[in-house]
Amino acid sequence: MAKSVMMVVFVLPSSLRRWVSGRTEVKVFAVGADRDSPPTLGAALDVLRRTHPLLEERIRDEYGRIRRHISMIVCGENSRGLGGLDCAMPPGAEVYVLPALA
Repeated sequence: MAKSVMMVVFVLPSSLRRWVSGRTEVKVFAVGADRDSPPTLGAALDVLRRTHPLLEERIRDEYGRIRRHISMIVCGENSRGLGGLDCAMPPGAEVYVLPALA
């Protein structure tokens, strides 16, 4: 049985672009648990860890949780209010990565 696969675009602030050669966005293919389950934010970040480990370690801590000073906006809403890492990615999802302002 094939699993659902979807492209997720991470849009990055200037402070994180140095970890991806100055690019403003990074695209990854996230994979769902099965054919009927959409990929989650956690699944997309798992792929990001394999493709851009230096960036991903600035977004998630050593336990795999989103760092406290990072907000991830999924289709206009904060991922924390949508289930955090279990937030389902809609088709064509854009995730805005926003560090907290000091």
